[in-house]
Amino acid sequence: MKELTTLVFLLVARTLYAPSPESVFEDIVSDAVEVTATVYSAVRSQTNEDPFHTAFMYCIDSLNPFKHKIVAVSRDLLTQFPNGTQVLVEGTDYDGVYTVQDKMNKRYTNRIDILVNEDMPIGRWDSVKLRRIN
Repeated sequence: MKELTTLVFLLVARTLYAPSPESVFEDIVSDAVEVTATVYSAVRSQTNEDPFHTAFMYCIDSLNPFKHKIVAVSRDLLTQFPNGTQVLVEGTDYDGVYTVQDKMNKRYTNRIDILVNEDMPIGRWDSVKLRRIN
């Protein structure tokens, strides 16, 4: 019974204190930047010899990388969206709030890469809106 009470309390607390989609929009602190978005997985062929650490040395869960909600940005975007910045991505199949915790190869510009699990669909989207949030 004690476990059930604790579970109910946690579910109610999560519901009451989870940010609403509207509150995310209240925290937007930058105009939208239009970028191209792609996805990548934590595998050597798409990263480097250490696929479970980002370029900023963030450790990735090998069983569920998507849970971290990580986005890599091209180096030209790092001044606007530095490491640790929360961003709102709109215009992909993976829209939502992510944290910049990786950077892309220097050959890419005006681009973001969303970290997904290997079994998730890949994609490329043009004219994606990227906004910085608090």
